[in-house]
Amino acid sequence: MTTAHGSADGIVYRPARPEDAGAIEALDGSFTTDTVFEVDAAGSGFGFMLREIPADPPLYKEFPPEEHDEQGLGGGRDTAGDARTFVALDGGRVCGFAAVGYAAWNRRLTIEDIEVSPGHRSRGIGRALMECADAFARERGADHLWLEVSSVNAPAVHAYRRMGFTLCGLDTTLYGGTPAAGERALFMSRPCR
Repeated sequence: MTTAHGSADGIVYRPARPEDAGAIEALDGSFTTDTVFEVDAAGSGFGFMLREIPADPPLYKEFPPEEHDEQGLGGGRDTAGDARTFVALDGGRVCGFAAVGYAAWNRRLTIEDIEVSPGHRSRGIGRALMECADAFARERGADHLWLEVSSVNAPAVHAYRRMGFTLCGLDTTLYGGTPAAGERALFMSRPCR
């Protein structure tokens, strides 16, 4: 995808440019949820079950700042053109982004990060950014999209499910030693469209 396109409500989607880096870094990716997913290990030790439970009081989460230059904003690891960041613009201002990377060995496009500012959520912007990622995946020859999401980010899990993603695994130790210790990493995938 090399040209910008818009939606019915005037949001424009395009590949990110180096000058977008500051706005991407400043985007508020925090969320509040009144439910989280709890991981129950099956008795045999080879299975698990997810159970959505209430978060009382509701959970508010902020993510630490990340370095997005490595994800296709000019420089970093994108020497072969297999990483890209797409932005959503409302009136010329970044209101969302999706950073992706393609791995040829397993034909997977990984959604490294996807965020939509709180005031722009529930308007289809995340879905449109995911479709930008899907188009890039098809250009690269990917078979599927893959992502990781925290077990406490129930709003994102529900959004990904509505976009056709299914649970394909988990990691109970990925966040150990980080501020997110105790959360579980859920892995989700969907075939390319």
